Amino acid sequence: MAGSGQYEEPSGEVLGRAAEAFGLLAAPARLHIVWLLAHGERDVSALAEQVGGALPAVSQHLSKLKLAGLVRSRREGRRQVYYVGDPGVVAVVRLMIGQLAEQEQGPEYRQGHGQVYERGAGPVRRLRGTGA
Repeated sequence: MAGSGQYEEPSGEVLGRAAEAFGLLAAPARLHIVWLLAHGERDVSALAEQVGGALPAVSQHLSKLKLAGLVRSRREGRRQVYYVGDPGVVAVVRLMIGQLAEQEQGPEYRQGHGQVYERGAGPVRRLRGTGA
């Protein structure tokens, strides 16, 4: 219902910043980096090894993510340790990747509360006692 006042429309500036963040995350390597950092802090060499990229390339991805505020770093001795800078972005990344990973696992990818979700479909009711 347009104009009902039930929600506040985001400003153009907010939409622009969101588009920039999604644009940065559109690169599989950067998305992989954020996913890894969502599960714990890492230095650039550990990230390069896990992402399967060259150290300079991963370092460049980290620089872009850092400039956007999605990733932060701190120095530990001679190492630079990277961690998530925005927990809200991590929630979005986990949700998207989790949903896609579940869908990839097969036609019945989510069960619970008496419902089975099939790829591309809504909940399907199970008949009690029939196993169907």
